[in-house]
Amino acid sequence: MNRGARILILMLIGVSVIGVVYKVAETLWMQKVLEFQRDPTKLLDVVPEAELQLKSFRHSKVEAGRKLWEVTGDEAVYLKDNKEALITRPRLTFYHESGEPIQVQGDQGRLFLVQREIEKIQLQGNVEVHYQGYILKTDEIVYFQKGGQVVSESKVDMIGTGLTMEGIGADISLKDETIRLHQKVKTRIEPDLLEGKKIKTG
Repeated sequence: MNRGARILILMLIGVSVIGVVYKVAETLWMQKVLEFQRDPTKLLDVVPEAELQLKSFRHSKVEAGRKLWEVTGDEAVYLKDNKEALITRPRLTFYHESGEPIQVQGDQGRLFLVQREIEKIQLQGNVEVHYQGYILKTDEIVYFQKGGQVVSESKVDMIGTGLTMEGIGADISLKDETIRLHQKVKTRIEPDLLEGKKIKTG
């Protein structure tokens, strides 16, 4: 084999190796991108800045292959030093095995982290909770991951077909799917319209 042929073969081998390395690197990068999309908080480990800004924010909690909840937003700003994220137009959805999702939305949100795990999520401004055809309106609400409770200390109005309630403070148990108003509760019921509804209050 002459020298020119050997050089050509070596060049072809080199190009093939580069192609394989590129495909491996591309695959690993895509896996990393998908990992960051599933859990944006992992980006905090690789960026040097104290503040990280993300568009079209999405974060979810999955256990045993089932999605428990998901929070999305138009934009999120992570503040490393404060261990929290500020979310614009947050939307929080809870998925329960036995019923339809509970959906919460607001103007602004704050996501609090402990060792990169979400401790609680606070929504403020024009907060609405949508559940089984009812809408609960308030100024502020907080979701505590431990215990699965959604709590409001503000004035609450709940509106739905056949039932209107108002009061000061409320909590929603995601496990039991119950809503409880705390103080100064006023209720108006129209039995004919309420028939067949599954809302549980306590």
